[in-house]
Amino acid sequence: MTEHLTKQAFLDKVFNYEKNQEWKYEGDLPCIIDFYADWCQPCKLVEPVLEELSDEYKGKLNVYKIDTEKEQELAAVFGIRSIPSMLFVPMNDKPQMAVGALPKQTLIHAMKEVLGVDKSQN
Repeated sequence: MTEHLTKQAFLDKVFNYEKNQEWKYEGDLPCIIDFYADWCQPCKLVEPVLEELSDEYKGKLNVYKIDTEKEQELAAVFGIRSIPSMLFVPMNDKPQMAVGALPKQTLIHAMKEVLGVDKSQN
């Protein structure tokens, strides 16, 4: 299941940018963060795909959502200019941003290449 993040949840679970200058991931699993807005049609197309991936990869990665209308500071911190934008956050590397409504296969490829997450691995 995807989880909606507030600023405080983001600071606790992903990156406390108020405390750390350098990127330091706070999570225990790689994650995808979907920056979206309720009025955004492409965002609505991506939502069921992310829900599906969240279920299929349960226990291997977390899928978070950030409403750019409610969490404008987080959107600004990451320089979000267009939505949907997705931040792929690996465990021990820098995060990478992808912009646009990506198809499921592209997301799976990015999860494998950027996050090192493969559904077939246990």
